[in-house]
Amino acid sequence: MSREPQLPPQVQEQLARYQQLQETLQIVVAQKQQLEIELSETEKALAELEKVTNETPVYKSVGTVLLRMDRENLLTELREKRELLNTRVITLRNQEQKTMARVKEVEEKLREKIRPSGAATA
Repeated sequence: MSREPQLPPQVQEQLARYQQLQETLQIVVAQKQQLEIELSETEKALAELEKVTNETPVYKSVGTVLLRMDRENLLTELREKRELLNTRVITLRNQEQKTMARVKEVEEKLREKIRPSGAATA
């Protein structure tokens, strides 16, 4: 027999919710970091592309093949990609902040329920 006291069902549910929120937060942070890396690479590519003239041959990587492209078309494509990535990063930052707030909220509720009734707060 286990001597550890069982947590009330309501606390178990909140603990499960807390763990779920932490996992969601980790996923959001990982996605945001990946998009930030992609955004940085896109901005570097744009900066380099803007340095060359229209006469300079430029190429785009498509899978394992390099295709020659018109510089202006590639600039337009990269600018659109940068705009989309910026929007997605902002969305994920907002989602990260909201999820962090929910994690803290649930964490505090759990602390209140787990805290012994006569314990002093630190």
